[in-house]
Amino acid sequence: MTETVLLIGGGGREHAIARALVPGCDLYACASNRNPGIVGLAEGFETLDETDADGVAAYAEEVGATLAVVGPEKALAAGVADALDDAGVYTFGPRSAEARIETDKAFQRRFMRDEGIPGCPDFETFDDVEAACEYVDEYDGDLAVKPAGLTGGKGVKVIGDQVTREEAKAYLRESDYDRVVLEERLVGEEFTVQAFVAGGGLRATPAVQDHKRAYEGDEGPNTGGMGSYSDAAAHLPFMTEADYEEAVEVLEATVEALPDYKGVLYGQFMLTADGVKVVEFNARFGDPEAMNTLPILETQFLDVLVAAREGEPLPELEFAGEATVCKYAVPEGYPEEPNAGAKIDVDEGSAGDALLYYASVDERADGLYTTTSRAFAVVGVADSIAAAEEIAEGALSAAGEGLRVRHDIGTAELLEKRIAHVHELRG
Repeated sequence: MTETVLLIGGGGREHAIARALVPGCDLYACASNRNPGIVGLAEGFETLDETDADGVAAYAEEVGATLAVVGPEKALAAGVADALDDAGVYTFGPRSAEARIETDKAFQRRFMRDEGIPGCPDFETFDDVEAACEYVDEYDGDLAVKPAGLTGGKGVKVIGDQVTREEAKAYLRESDYDRVVLEERLVGEEFTVQAFVAGGGLRATPAVQDHKRAYEGDEGPNTGGMGSYSDAAAHLPFMTEADYEEAVEVLEATVEALPDYKGVLYGQFMLTADGVKVVEFNARFGDPEAMNTLPILETQFLDVLVAAREGEPLPELEFAGEATVCKYAVPEGYPEEPNAGAKIDVDEGSAGDALLYYASVDERADGLYTTTSRAFAVVGVADSIAAAEEIAEGALSAAGEGLRVRHDIGTAELLEKRIAHVHELRG
């Protein structure tokens, strides 16, 4: 039987998912924007709000979907997986109750503390701004200030790195967040491990390092991610195999405490002087990390989905043993004042050996337009990070007028900086 899969979402992450599924299934997709990469792979495409749970479920029934994959976190928070499951369409993505591991950071930290999940930093949660500001004044050390809800990766402020104590308090008072989490600032090197989860089991994928800062040299405001890299091994150059295994053990403990969880569990970790700590969990693929992971996955992604639906053990994952480097092209002014609605030209032919993934762009009758987020990514795949970076950098001529790129991702200079930082932390 040919499976009919419905993909929800229109970003770079979802383009990577679509490419990992086709031609093994009949693919349909729905999103609020027309991503030309996804549209070109799908049998059918419906323009609708990804958070419209009833609308998504109705479209799934219309196309006869036998499986579904939810990409964006906002759709998970809105109960799209719940609606699809209830309509009889097995959805590789957690129901809203389990998705709280991402969508409610206060819940996330309390869950970690109550279940004894390793790697949890010291924290307090607040629904009173002045009480939070008082805690900022009294805390002996630097803090990360996190809104409890979803902010697209751009709502966190770190005292001692991005803001002063006074600026943090002003941020709290000026914001409209009803709940915040204040937690100890974690110092080290961040990395991500994503895992496929179903039936109480998981299969981990190689570690990836994302680059949140907008500008080269890790300068500027946080973004949804300007690019990322992975190595030919499961761990990264600044890590040991033991560091990677420690992160996987955190994910295993989390899944053990969430037996009904299904989909992708993304652990964002900090490698500190005291070992691996949890920065946060996400309840879906990372963007851009999906574009590092899925191109080198040799196991059929569809086989993972089918096994999950059938209640069978997930297949052991095989990867190509190659490194990847992903670099995003974003609208001028991103993330604070992105030039949305600008017409852009993307020359796919100039990408060369790199993979090109469309992200938050909108295909209209007269061409391609920017939105308020990232436009497209190029990914180099090779036997080393250096070779993959060269491929990705060579493809950036696909970025035309009105777009900006962070060129230093995956470069030898930046990698050496990461390695030296961890050596310094570990004495």
